[in-house]
Amino acid sequence: MPSSPWAAPIQYEYSPTLGLPGLKIAWHPGVKVTGVSGAQGTQMDAFGHWGYLDDIWDGEGEFPSEKVKYYGGHAQSEVKPALDSPLQRLGIDQAPPIITSAVLIDAKTFLGNGKPMEAGQQINGVDIENMLEAQGLEWRGLLPGDVLYIYTGWSDHWGEDFYYDGGPGLSFDAAKYLEAKMIVLVALDNPFTDAVNFGQFSGKAEPPPGAPKGVSAPVHHHNLTHSGIHNIQNAKLANMAQDKVWTSCTVILPIKVEGGAGAPVNPIAIGAQGVK
Repeated sequence: MPSSPWAAPIQYEYSPTLGLPGLKIAWHPGVKVTGVSGAQGTQMDAFGHWGYLDDIWDGEGEFPSEKVKYYGGHAQSEVKPALDSPLQRLGIDQAPPIITSAVLIDAKTFLGNGKPMEAGQQINGVDIENMLEAQGLEWRGLLPGDVLYIYTGWSDHWGEDFYYDGGPGLSFDAAKYLEAKMIVLVALDNPFTDAVNFGQFSGKAEPPPGAPKGVSAPVHHHNLTHSGIHNIQNAKLANMAQDKVWTSCTVILPIKVEGGAGAPVNPIAIGAQGVK
């Protein structure tokens, strides 16, 4: 898989096949893993992944980490009291099991006209409403406690060198829309949750419009610090979309990494193939 540019790549060291004299068993002790697994592949963010300051930091002196706040108004001293401490609150090990109803919307079909959405292309709140109606879900809509899966088609580029350079995603308007709907998690087949233009990270392109000042990845950030909505990136949704599994029961159980800001996850959706 393509490695996240924000995390050390995962490397595996495999053990030889071992045995003991006088026994007929053989075994493999395990795999030595180095790197940062929490930001690779299909992964879920903890609420402690990001915090916020009341004012924009001017870059002078040391970063004022003691002033950082987190979801629920928790202070830095409560969440990460020391530089080398795990997250004492809001870590991925404290995220509850998510076993609930889920809705899938097919943005590749309805916004990409059957092709992967473009880098920087945004999905707005009204787009979500329109896709729900187009998929015959206007009777239901989004309900409190739902998980929302969004298939953009960007996962068609999985393995390409440019996969992490940009991508389609949610607009800040959509973030506010989902906050009002009180869903518990949103998962896209993109690396950021937000829409990101090619060249944005190197300063050669502006971010898509609508972002509040002083916030990068505003949807990703707002979900974790204000809305209480978990994010999953790099979700594998193509088969669900192909089979038109628009509603399902979903089970999401992140690895309980103690004090971790995120963890790999393998979401499961159980639903019937649609006919529309």
